[in-house]
Amino acid sequence: MTPTVPPGTDLKRLKLIYEWAEQRYLKSLPLEHFMESTTQATQREITLESFALIRVSRPDVQCFNELCVIYPIPGKDPDSPGQVVPDNMVVIHSKAIVAEGSYMTPLQPVGPFLVLEYVSKSSVRKDEETSYSKYEKELKVPYYLLFYPDADELTLFKLKDGKYSTVLPNALGRYAIPELELEVALLGKWMRYWFRGELLPLPGDLLKERDDALKRLEAERQARQAAEIELARLREELAKAKGEGK
Repeated sequence: MTPTVPPGTDLKRLKLIYEWAEQRYLKSLPLEHFMESTTQATQREITLESFALIRVSRPDVQCFNELCVIYPIPGKDPDSPGQVVPDNMVVIHSKAIVAEGSYMTPLQPVGPFLVLEYVSKSSVRKDEETSYSKYEKELKVPYYLLFYPDADELTLFKLKDGKYSTVLPNALGRYAIPELELEVALLGKWMRYWFRGELLPLPGDLLKERDDALKRLEAERQARQAAEIELARLREELAKAKGEGK
């Protein structure tokens, strides 16, 4: 759902107000907001790489990284928007989304469909309380995914009747988001993604598969070459034997 503004709102003026709000909000964030552990950085990389693969088959699924979302708060002055910066955000739209600096929901065709937060010890309150309330009550994001790297846990929430309820894992132990044809679960110490039932590989896995395939092809080439040499030798011996028999 995309938060809306009253009919007749001057969108050009609103854009200027939101740009000012974006800068003010970013400047207000504490320094630790812009610092992340290696664990969080690695998980963010896995998410971006996985959704890049999804977009090959589903170009309407678009993933953004630490993009400030600015939106009107229901029942409040449109000139005083809400702001939040999810670690990753996914939207569903058939055309490419253009968002520079921030995602201003009144100026975009769709709102966030899935938000992801990677919870560190310093961000527990922000992610579990402040951001949770913003995603549920103000932005009304359909899915909210929390990953706790330090505890090897993840929780998926789905918006139902205006409130978040916990999504239970399926028979395979994965958390399903049917609209994205996606499942999420822990594999090792990381949160991984299954698209249309198949585990999405990481670039390192793809490179290994490529290298293994190249090695197999080279081994097959060498085997064929050896067989051809041996066949040529046998033919030569056969011809020689026939010549001596005359």
